[in-house]
Amino acid sequence: MEYLDIVDENGIPSGETVSREEAHRLGVQHRTSHVWIVRKTDNGYDILLQKRSLNKDSHPGMFDTSSAGHIVAGDEPLESALRELDEELGIKAGESELKKIGIFHGEYSKEFHGRLFKDNEISFVFIYQGNVDIDNLVLQKSEIDEVRWFDLDKVWEEIQLTRKRICVPSGSLEILRKYLWDNPCLIH
Repeated sequence: MEYLDIVDENGIPSGETVSREEAHRLGVQHRTSHVWIVRKTDNGYDILLQKRSLNKDSHPGMFDTSSAGHIVAGDEPLESALRELDEELGIKAGESELKKIGIFHGEYSKEFHGRLFKDNEISFVFIYQGNVDIDNLVLQKSEIDEVRWFDLDKVWEEIQLTRKRICVPSGSLEILRKYLWDNPCLIH
């Protein structure tokens, strides 16, 4: 069973833990890490999105953040982000290849698989600064069905209108957009 730190509004652990299942059943505030993989195009930027497996407990079959996951009790956000990149996509990144670009709070309740799922997360957002060839990724089949490049601006527009195909958290994507706007020459 996976245990998570119960955290305050700044993502600082309280010293208490909760099981992942209980955190989502009761809406207990906990931490996650989000990693964005980006490539520059002639028209702006593409972002890599992963299609969530149909057996996921939330948003099954939808496209989501490049790599994301819960920060298990006792771990730090960067440590979790590096582990998720490796587990989900087979990217063995070093600490210098990830840059923390922000933090956001996301909260919602929705029914999946006939059960109410309450999300209450403080998310640490990173950008991966290496090149990625999606044909060379090793996907974690229990979590991800496929990965695909999407135009960043089109994803932003789509999630403002509907959540039928893409479930990326708008807070995380907004942090990425601001970072890219402020630092256009850092992405190749």
